[in-house]
Amino acid sequence: MQYLFIVAFFVYLAAMIALGWYVSRRNRSGEQFLLGGRSLPFVLTLGTTVATMVGTGSSMGAVGFAYQNGWGGTLYGIGGAIGILLLAWWFAPLRNLRFMTMSEEIAYYVGANPLVKNVIAVIIYVASIGWLGAHIIGGGMYLAWLTGMEIHLAKLLIALSFAVYVIVGGYTAVVWTDSIQALILFFGFILMAVFSVEAVGGWDAMLAAQPAENVSWLALDKIGVLPAVSLSMAILVGILATPSFRQRIYSGNKVADIRRSFVCSGLLYLGFSAIPAIIGMSAFGLNDSLDNASFAFPHLALNVLPLGLGIIIIMAGLSATLSSASSDAIAAVSVVMRDLYLMVRGKMPPADKVVLLSRFGLVFTIGLALLFALGSNNIISYITHMIALLMSGLCACALLGRFWPRLNWQGALACLLGGSLCALVVSFTPDWSAYWGNPVIPSLLCAMLAGIVVSLFSPASSVSAEQALEILTRERELMEKSDGQNQEEEIPTDANLTINNAGAK
Repeated sequence: MQYLFIVAFFVYLAAMIALGWYVSRRNRSGEQFLLGGRSLPFVLTLGTTVATMVGTGSSMGAVGFAYQNGWGGTLYGIGGAIGILLLAWWFAPLRNLRFMTMSEEIAYYVGANPLVKNVIAVIIYVASIGWLGAHIIGGGMYLAWLTGMEIHLAKLLIALSFAVYVIVGGYTAVVWTDSIQALILFFGFILMAVFSVEAVGGWDAMLAAQPAENVSWLALDKIGVLPAVSLSMAILVGILATPSFRQRIYSGNKVADIRRSFVCSGLLYLGFSAIPAIIGMSAFGLNDSLDNASFAFPHLALNVLPLGLGIIIIMAGLSATLSSASSDAIAAVSVVMRDLYLMVRGKMPPADKVVLLSRFGLVFTIGLALLFALGSNNIISYITHMIALLMSGLCACALLGRFWPRLNWQGALACLLGGSLCALVVSFTPDWSAYWGNPVIPSLLCAMLAGIVVSLFSPASSVSAEQALEILTRERELMEKSDGQNQEEEIPTDANLTINNAGAK
């Protein structure tokens, strides 16, 4: 059986690589490789967004969490659904400003300040490596359990799996493979939930097998109200500040399509949120003594489900991991090419070298994420603490910049520093950590407060939103110069495209 799983894994991988190569044959420019030519239609935007949302944490991580905490496994999906719906209404109009990276966006809010752009770029790159690490951890644990291979070898294979088709096909390959994987993972997870409940003896038997507190509303009796809110908040903050979701905005065909795809994704994700909880609770009903709750998902696939269904579930689990990992990888290398290259070299990369340099950047980035992932096996802890440390400040910058025109570059830096310091203090204070569940809420509040206070006590930016946009656009066009198709498009600088003047100074 394990040999069949291995064969299925490599057949699936070969199919994804072939698809990625086929759909990206015409990739010639940096913008095509990194953003798909900014012309993704509604269907592809929906497919890639759904697949990215249903990643390692919200599938295998949530199943393991539900194994221990019952209906608490739905909290991940609830936070994610709210996050993507807020992203649709608050940030989708940024498509009209033609940003390439989130660091460009944040810099725009504070007068295109280069220090802020560089600091944000570094944070985004580190955060992307963190997300990649989480996917490698989850996928590696899953593959190791199913095949019996050593865990470090399994993590290596997972990293190589998505690396190959991303390096070959770039963003176009990512969105097409994501869309196919979204169908596979939804079909597979729903099947797994149905068969798992049947295997445990039915719905009533599944609920009866749980500790009483696990079947309370959202398992609040087990988790506690504040830690439960903190977990959902961590996922919400992660989506608002995750570069891969911003990339869906920047690459979309038009604002209306982006909004529709995000709303549909949020509603689908909200419905999906109960599926991992049902699977985890069924796994507990069948075997309540697993050494590691994270193995609940592969335990069902390997030991409970029929062989044919088990292979389908392998595809679903791999789809969840690979789709999210590939999205984070391409988002990370976009920051490398657009922002970090300029920071280090003092100039933009040559337009005719962007694709080649992007491929080298992908190799380096995925390799770095793999090194970090080799030292951890706890998916949910890894994600929530990484979000609090690196992304609370980033989220605060985005929210203040979008809705509070007085934010300046000093305030943006204060957001980043305040959020990280608060997260560290809470993480290393056991009583506070137990009280909050994770540091996300206090770190976000501290980041917002620091940004507001420092902005008010320092001079307002003298650079208008229009001037900031022009500065950033001129930089980016140096990298896109040879693309041709974008050179005749007028640079948007009117008041309407400054999103109701949010961020204008």
